[in-house]
Amino acid sequence: MPRPIRILLLLLLPLLGGCAQIIGSQTRALAEGLDRAMQEHDDPRTVAEAMPAYLIMVDGLIARRPDDPATLLAGSRLYGAYAGNFVDDEPRAARLARRALGYARRAFCLELPDDCHALDEPLPRLAPRIEALPAGRIDLMYGLGTAWAGWIRANSGDWNAVADLPKARLLLQRVVALDACHDQGNAQLYLGVMDSLLPPSMGGRPEQAKRHFEQAIACSEGRNLMAKVLYARHYARLMFDRRLHDRLLNEVLAADPHQPGLTLANELAQAEARRLLASADEYF
Repeated sequence: MPRPIRILLLLLLPLLGGCAQIIGSQTRALAEGLDRAMQEHDDPRTVAEAMPAYLIMVDGLIARRPDDPATLLAGSRLYGAYAGNFVDDEPRAARLARRALGYARRAFCLELPDDCHALDEPLPRLAPRIEALPAGRIDLMYGLGTAWAGWIRANSGDWNAVADLPKARLLLQRVVALDACHDQGNAQLYLGVMDSLLPPSMGGRPEQAKRHFEQAIACSEGRNLMAKVLYARHYARLMFDRRLHDRLLNEVLAADPHQPGLTLANELAQAEARRLLASADEYF
């Protein structure tokens, strides 16, 4: 699968605090504890081995509360994170990504039934509806936009799936218009990756991507190391800027990955930074 699309899914960590929104004090306490434990864990392999049990637990919660948007969004985010970061089997990853998208779309449609039908319309008809959505719906837009991006990645060999990328971008553009630093800048990162998938000669928008990456770094005050990794991987390599590439990645490796809510994502970012630096001589 194309790596530029695959790397999008690294953005799905840290895992959604939305699990903590599930109704019920005991469930909420359990979800908060599990989310916090995963976000702060510094061994991705341990998390990867533990996540399937958590996914089944969330499936059970959804079965009990099939019409609760918060529960659906929590399930979507977890399935997307697991499929994109820890599953190498492509057919299996595609199945998990389909479940993530299904949960996110169901949450969106439960809350916004009139706008739900527009999701299948051409972009010119969908755009006015999305652009009119208020800030109170930002979690629905972000959840659907990220799950849609993950599903596209998992089906990157299907041009019909790839053709939906502008719709996912539209949702995320609305998110950053409402909150430039949503999810510690991760919404900006999705847009940065999308805008740097292609070189300028083929319709890419690298300078716009650069602005998204720099905004994402600013949003977390540099604590979200994945922002610098994706900046190097997608912008610096696209523009053959070796100096920027190496500077960003060396800053990632020199940083302390242990940051509130970002430790697991930062550990993954440092592992990716090492791989990118190791291949830099060959690439440049």
